[in-house]
Amino acid sequence: MGDFAAMNEVYARAFEAPYPARTTIGVAALPLGAAVEMDCIAR
Repeated sequence: MGDFAAMNEVYARAFEAPYPARTTIGVAALPLGAAVEMDCIAR
């Protein structure tokens, strides 16, 4: 969660309004020391 502001900046540069939906869930740790986990639903 310490990088949330930086992720918001990247998100704002990468996408245009209307922005895609997203969800943020804070956890103590991710497997293999990962910084983020992303899921995608595309059609």
